[in-house]
Amino acid sequence: MRIMRAEQFGLKREVEYGTPEQNESALRIVEDVKAEGDAALLRYTERHDGMRLTAAELRVTQEEIAAAYDRVDAAFLTAIREAAVNIRRFHEKQLRNSWMDLQPDGTMLGQIMRPLKRVGVYVPGGKAAYPSSVLMNVIPAQVAGVPEIVMVTPPATGGKAGIDPYILVAAAEAGVQEMYRVGGAQAIAALAYGTESIAPVDKICGPGNIYVALAKRAVFGAVDIDSIAGPSEIVVLADEHADASYIAADLLSQAEHDEMASAVLVTPSEPLAEAVAAEVERQLATLPRQDIARQSIDAYGAVLLVNDLLAGIDVVNQLAPEHLEVLTADPMSLLGHIENAGAIFLGPYSSEPVGDYFAGPNHIIPTNGTARFSSPVNVDDFLKKSSLIYYSKQALMESGDKIMTLARHEGLEGHARAIEIRLEKEGR
Repeated sequence: MRIMRAEQFGLKREVEYGTPEQNESALRIVEDVKAEGDAALLRYTERHDGMRLTAAELRVTQEEIAAAYDRVDAAFLTAIREAAVNIRRFHEKQLRNSWMDLQPDGTMLGQIMRPLKRVGVYVPGGKAAYPSSVLMNVIPAQVAGVPEIVMVTPPATGGKAGIDPYILVAAAEAGVQEMYRVGGAQAIAALAYGTESIAPVDKICGPGNIYVALAKRAVFGAVDIDSIAGPSEIVVLADEHADASYIAADLLSQAEHDEMASAVLVTPSEPLAEAVAAEVERQLATLPRQDIARQSIDAYGAVLLVNDLLAGIDVVNQLAPEHLEVLTADPMSLLGHIENAGAIFLGPYSSEPVGDYFAGPNHIIPTNGTARFSSPVNVDDFLKKSSLIYYSKQALMESGDKIMTLARHEGLEGHARAIEIRLEKEGR
């Protein structure tokens, strides 16, 4: 693992938007599904997933879901149920209510909160299956009150056996009633525009490969999307008190996600830097996904040396990482200085997987430095807000001249006259 001064490291990572060929391919799939519906959906499923399906076979049956329960182990079922409770409890604290504010002059202003009607959740099935992501997408939508939640996932996340049973069980435990065996850009297009078999949604959530990301970007505007997710990231800010084996394990926990994942240690301690670099090599040798993790560490991993922890925080804020672990003697004392991070893990016992799976906060977190301006998936992502405005006659009489002044300043006489006609009719 590379050890270098922080100023030698490229703090700005290039955002991946795909090659021109990938963009063209994703857009073509989207347009074909939009135009042809199920016919294109089934054609691309056969071409890219190697499965020939009929329209009647797209929807997962209740019998398949019931059979999936027989294929998962009891320990998983216990863990996923407890995780769901924790996730629901955390997100319920985010829920906000509609409000109204009545003034003495009869003005009433407010905001009405309503859930989206129908949300689509994409569950990937490439290098690994992620039942935990099902909970992280579905439960906040449920807490928001979304009445219709539909899940799509590639038809062979479990290999030749079809959809991974753990994904089906996680979805069932989260309360999803509508599931389809379709993935890739074609699934995103189906959710956005609808086909004969799949009704369109208002918002699409969930990570996927580059074609899924490009398709989400292409349909944005016709529907809302959560984000364009990039490769996973972790930054560990640590001092000489930290355990090198803990840090190495946590760096590798992200490196094993994807060859493009980023794992970075920021520290003022040179002995710790050297110990972590050695420990990464030792642990990497026995990691089942070592080929993926090795490429990630070699290409995007680094140990960055800084003068002190405050300088380290400056580096962290520039990187704006998806996951930030603070492994210092007094992590709470540094919290107020951290401005840009999707999720912050404090202390040696708050390893990143605690948040990924179990604690309750959402693990769908902004990547590619977008933690500078965006947030983890939350209940607000599934709510829409309507402003409420009621002006009494008295309030309009008192404010009408000011409204007309602003309208005429912008050259919008029609706006001004809409107020003026009322003022004149009421005797002003």
